[in-house]
Amino acid sequence: MSEPRILVDSYLEWANNEGVPVNEGFGFDLLHMDVKPWPRLGVNGAIALVAGRGDFLDAWVIEIPPGGSTEPQRHLYEEVVYVLDGHGSTTIIGPENNHHSFEWGPKSLFAIPLNASYRHFNTSGNRPVRLASVTNLPMVMKMFRNMDFIFSNSFSFQERMGEPRFFEGEGEFIPVRPGRNMWETNFVPDLSVFELRQWKERGAGGSSMMFAMADETMHVHCSEMPVGTYKKAHRHGADFHIFPVSGHGYSLFWYEHDADFVRFDWKHGSLYAPAEMQFHQHFNTSPEPARYLAIAFGGLRYPFSEDKRKQYLQMDISIKDGGRQVEYEDQDHRIHPMYIEALREAGIGQNMADIFAP
Repeated sequence: MSEPRILVDSYLEWANNEGVPVNEGFGFDLLHMDVKPWPRLGVNGAIALVAGRGDFLDAWVIEIPPGGSTEPQRHLYEEVVYVLDGHGSTTIIGPENNHHSFEWGPKSLFAIPLNASYRHFNTSGNRPVRLASVTNLPMVMKMFRNMDFIFSNSFSFQERMGEPRFFEGEGEFIPVRPGRNMWETNFVPDLSVFELRQWKERGAGGSSMMFAMADETMHVHCSEMPVGTYKKAHRHGADFHIFPVSGHGYSLFWYEHDADFVRFDWKHGSLYAPAEMQFHQHFNTSPEPARYLAIAFGGLRYPFSEDKRKQYLQMDISIKDGGRQVEYEDQDHRIHPMYIEALREAGIGQNMADIFAP
């Protein structure tokens, strides 16, 4: 009698049978991650599973050779793509055979509308392209467990395509309130220069913008810290995949009763994710504003879970008042001196004297 199939993770079974490296860890350097031929895509790739990924999401790295392209793809899971390096283009084919093509470069951001056919092209003749994407395939795979249904489904989601101008770098600003303002689009040509909106409640002159992309359930936002500043500590559920876009710095991670912090140093090309309800705090140690991209599942438009709904309501409310943020005056006494020392080593002055008196 064969052993019963119990405690099966259908997604991990699929991932380990794809023939590419499956990396698991707290964080990664995606620009230097080892990639191998991925028959499904027709190019080299790897899977990156961050420890704080949660149950719904995974991350991929794909490398397209000079002048090359991926095989045509179509799938019943959502995907957000961030360009790590190189120049190229993507063609998306919607219902009624409508083609949408756009060119991208380093730090571009775009979303693949659900179950639309698409293909990526490297337009350089001498340099490879490296893309990173976050998908909700783990959730879909665990739910349906049928490859034909997921990868060969002919159903068209017309409503997910959005307006044609959304593939041209245009969009529409949707005012909500600081920290929740949204930009609706399918493509951001250069995330490093996209205009963000001030979010005073998060601290030290920071700014942010949420994105509603391809009408997905995925959450996407971009935040920036000015030179010589850091954000207030906060916590939330797992699955927020963080990609530094510009500048460099570090983040601290801890649980409420931990004696010490875990530190992760980051720059463009890094990927990391806080674990479930783990406090974390981001610090800019570069001579330029530090900007990062965060991708999760369940956004402001479609929160998906009660926890995500609470997150968007409570994310800039003090934990003393039932929220999820630690105000500067309540943070661990070691945090600010650690940051001042990091700035001193970098030869950068602080820009928080109005908050922390000498």
